[in-house]
Amino acid sequence: MEQIKETKIKKKLTPTLRFEGFKEEWKKMRIGEIAIITTGNTPSTTVTEYYNGRKLFVSPADLNDSRYVYNTKTTLTELGFKQGRKVSKGSVLFVCIGSTIGKVGQATDECLTNQQINSLEALKNFDNNFIYGLLEKNGKKIRLLAGVQAVPQINKTDFSNFKYYLPSLPEQQKIASFLSAIDEKIQLLTRKKELLEEYKKGVMQQLFSGKLRFKDEKGKAFPNWERKSLRDFVLNYKGGAPLSPSDFTKEPGCEVIPKKGITSGGRLIIDIETPTYCKPSFYQAYSKSVINNSYLITTLRDLVPSGPSIGYIVQYNSNNKYILAQGVYAFEIDEGKLNKEWVIQFSNTIEYRKIMQTIMVGSTQVHIRNEEFFKVELNLPSINEQKRIANYLSSIDNKIEIVNRQITQTQTFKKGLLQQMFV
Repeated sequence: MEQIKETKIKKKLTPTLRFEGFKEEWKKMRIGEIAIITTGNTPSTTVTEYYNGRKLFVSPADLNDSRYVYNTKTTLTELGFKQGRKVSKGSVLFVCIGSTIGKVGQATDECLTNQQINSLEALKNFDNNFIYGLLEKNGKKIRLLAGVQAVPQINKTDFSNFKYYLPSLPEQQKIASFLSAIDEKIQLLTRKKELLEEYKKGVMQQLFSGKLRFKDEKGKAFPNWERKSLRDFVLNYKGGAPLSPSDFTKEPGCEVIPKKGITSGGRLIIDIETPTYCKPSFYQAYSKSVINNSYLITTLRDLVPSGPSIGYIVQYNSNNKYILAQGVYAFEIDEGKLNKEWVIQFSNTIEYRKIMQTIMVGSTQVHIRNEEFFKVELNLPSINEQKRIANYLSSIDNKIEIVNRQITQTQTFKKGLLQQMFV
């Protein structure tokens, strides 16, 4: 029995995945023993001379999916920088106050942080990059320790007393170097995605303004654009209806509809083709009278302008029936005259958003009346040029999606490594 217990203890003191040449057990230590912890502070915001300089001032909003902090929303002047507690280049930044507790990043240059962030600078025999990985792995667990309160927080004393297992410095550096290479790959892929998105945005402005034109297969110019209203292309239309409390039920055996389908601006389109049975607390339950109410059910597959993100158009790619929420409209179009993908792409342009602003009504609950929406006039190229534009933009979207998948796959790979390479 004693041998079995000893084996279990040893297993806990070493990671599942380990580099060759390292055999010693990891040692449990407090965060305060491995790094200097500095809580940030904010230079007086009433002194304008402190702000809008070249020095970085990090807040939780600057710690996103990317590990490295290159830019910040707020910057400081040299004078403002002198008013705070300096954080050295390479230090690990960890959010300890607020709704985003557990977010972690790393400084690429000396900076200041606000009081929501604790910065960690590794002491002798410890590595900043390893500490970053350690906190990245345990960030969610630390967040849970903040508990439920108006302003969640982990105070500096508690934070410094958290204990974790660490190896020798050479093994720390080996692990950190390997994970840093993965982070750099994620950074490069993220930048590639950003460049593609920026390129698409610029191209869209040129294409939809007519400044950049395609030619037909014979190399000839397409016909001049014509101004037409959306109503000229609509074949069929349905609008969502309000649901009353009587439309919902929590009775045992009621039909429960999975929350799946399109979400656009918070408006939900619910797939009702395959009802399932489960807890109503997790799913939206509708009485059968609502499900069988034809004015709520539609099989229209085309375009949906909707809710708080008023006017944005998405496509519902399913033959299943679905319920339209109030404020969501579905319509079919004459595809011989108007290309769906062209309209969807156009709905993401600045020009289109300006048009939507002019037909919005209401104050507390802003909305668009369908009759006004269908009156909207657009400068339209011929159907063949629409297809060329749509296909070109879709090809960029495909490239962005490929890069996005690569980012997700790399992040998932790294997440698995964090679980295996740390105790």
